[in-house]
Amino acid sequence: MFRRTLTLLLLIVVALAGAGCRKNKAVNPIAQIDSKQPDKVLFDRAMDALQHNRFDTARITLQTLINTYPDSEYIARAKLAVGDSWYEEGNAASLQQAEAEYKDFITFFPNMPEAAEAQLKVAGIHYKQMEKPDRDFTHAKRAEDEYRQMIQQFPDSKLVPEAKQRLLQVQEVLAEREYRVGRFYFVRESYAPAIARLRSLVDAYPLYSQIDEALFTLGQAYEGEINTIRAGKMQETSKANILNDLTNKAAESYAKIITRYPAMDRVADAKNRLQALHRPIPTPTAEMIAQNKKEEESRSQSGRLATIMGNFKKRPDMAQAVKIGEPSLEEPKQTSAPQVMKDMMSAATKDIDGKASVETIKSGASKENDPVPHSELAAPPPNQVNDVAVDSPSPKLDNAAAESSSKGQGQTQTKDNKDQAQSKDTKDESQSKDKDNQESSSKQKKKKGLRKLIPF
Repeated sequence: MFRRTLTLLLLIVVALAGAGCRKNKAVNPIAQIDSKQPDKVLFDRAMDALQHNRFDTARITLQTLINTYPDSEYIARAKLAVGDSWYEEGNAASLQQAEAEYKDFITFFPNMPEAAEAQLKVAGIHYKQMEKPDRDFTHAKRAEDEYRQMIQQFPDSKLVPEAKQRLLQVQEVLAEREYRVGRFYFVRESYAPAIARLRSLVDAYPLYSQIDEALFTLGQAYEGEINTIRAGKMQETSKANILNDLTNKAAESYAKIITRYPAMDRVADAKNRLQALHRPIPTPTAEMIAQNKKEEESRSQSGRLATIMGNFKKRPDMAQAVKIGEPSLEEPKQTSAPQVMKDMMSAATKDIDGKASVETIKSGASKENDPVPHSELAAPPPNQVNDVAVDSPSPKLDNAAAESSSKGQGQTQTKDNKDQAQSKDTKDESQSKDKDNQESSSKQKKKKGLRKLIPF
């Protein structure tokens, strides 16, 4: 009897203790880390679906969380996860939707740390769709703009170094495109557009892997334009001004290879061209030599197999992009071929000291609003009469002589015109007679009688 009573008491104590424990756990269910809040449950389910590539399920769950719990602490992360679901899906339409979601997130939460991540992913959308330099460059240009915006808008973000490295790779592709276009014009001896493209390249992308080739080709284009000007017909003073200006620009391009890129391959060729142009050869500083060596050492080369397989891929090869240095954050200023021709025309109106030349003023320099020629500078017409020289000792006698010569020329021209008119009338009359004779001889006689029925 006593044992039964003791056993019953022990069971009651154990039951009360268990009930007390369950009661304490249910008092504050959100105190634990793994507490089951409804909004957190939805967010966890969406993240699990996203990890298993169930993108539609993840988006539906996240939209339910956003619409049902607008004040939840998971709202911002849920909106960012919606963009991630589209981004991970990967096709073109999904990437466009992901960009819209990320832009909305930046608009609604601009001060959150995740805003920089959203902007980086917007740039990454276009980075993933970039094509080779000889193909469409729309996504490469958009990626450049988005990376620049991310670096400038969120300068304190920990993601800035990654954005700068990606921007250097994008600019390598854009610079390669500009160089190929400039080289295309240079080979076909279209020097003005070649100069425009190459000048834009060297100004906008100084860390391009083939920058020495671009500068050397730019100098060669200036020298090609020099040969074109020398072969043309124009006043000697204007020609000398243009040749001097083009020679200075060619020498400047060669000198920049030596001073800014002294560790690259075209240094020896640049020195030879400066000697041929009778220009001094600059000496690079030790700091610039060390900097350029570090830039060249940071580049990598694709293997032979990767190069062969790259011909069958849509993505560009960005292995040669520099991995140190600061990318260009300013919008590149494009130089056009008409602007190059306009610069040469303005150089023609000034002498070496920068003053307007007398001969150019007399012959009539092109005004600011005049159309720019598309090819070589036009030579003055051969029959154009020059004005009276400024230092003429007797302008009255020169005027009288000019009037008398003009009268004589007018009389002679009148007589010649009469003779030409008479000869023309005689010729026309003879031609009309010959034509009548041919027409009369070609006519057949009418047939009579039975001959009308005979076909021959």
